[in-house]
Amino acid sequence: MGVIRFGPAGKPVEFKGDIVKVPEFLRSIGLDALEYEAVRGVRISEAKARRLGEAARENGVILSMHAPYYVNLSSPDDSVVERSIKRLYDSMIASEWMGSYAVVVHPGYYKGLKSREEAVKRVIEALNRLIESLPSWVKTPWIAPETMGKQSQVGSLEETVEICLNTPRCRPCVDWAHLYARAEGKFVTSVDQVVKAIEYIESNLGREAVDPLHTHFSKIEYGKGGERMHHTLREEGYGPDWRIVCRAYKETGINAVVISESPILEKDALLMKSICKGEA
Repeated sequence: MGVIRFGPAGKPVEFKGDIVKVPEFLRSIGLDALEYEAVRGVRISEAKARRLGEAARENGVILSMHAPYYVNLSSPDDSVVERSIKRLYDSMIASEWMGSYAVVVHPGYYKGLKSREEAVKRVIEALNRLIESLPSWVKTPWIAPETMGKQSQVGSLEETVEICLNTPRCRPCVDWAHLYARAEGKFVTSVDQVVKAIEYIESNLGREAVDPLHTHFSKIEYGKGGERMHHTLREEGYGPDWRIVCRAYKETGINAVVISESPILEKDALLMKSICKGEA
């Protein structure tokens, strides 16, 4: 079995204080991953980012970052794409400061374009421009396009892999809840489906794409067209089932980082860890 790390998307719900103290808190409760949320803009200073990175290393916490939500790399409006690239540029710089290994990105939308293929092509072109613009000292973070939960968004598993096939320093961020919602409950329903998805990523992108595989998880509510709302693991009537994903991780033997996007963040990260250890 590979190593599976667990942690929250952002500040834990029961933590009050400076983000720099979060790694110590996570270690104290038995978690070892943190996705720093820059979803409303990259506002962390270099000094604080470096202190956060040092605290993470001291406490055995692996760091990733989520780039701003206000990104649409496939927009037919070139000015929107330029602003999106700038936000990702700032994310990559801050990620390097803190030693975060991946910057999670929402790629964009199909709206206003002739086809889904054109949307994916525009995302690839924009990400390549981003990579080319980075200073040579930005060496650590990968770009991690996220699988998305709405059918209007670029971000099927196949599209995400295609983006990474054509972009340097790229590995997928697999959000299992999003894939479940995007498929309106018809995917992530069996261990075999999840194993095949992991094998698809590895066969196309190589072992490094699953070492570790960066993932998000929660239960989710969906409707026609996909995602509506995230839910906690103990809420009935929603999926997917975490046990399915955990078993697939064990069967494939991959290393993984599991970021809880549940409304109760670290509490469900701990529950997922317990389930995987056979304790819940």
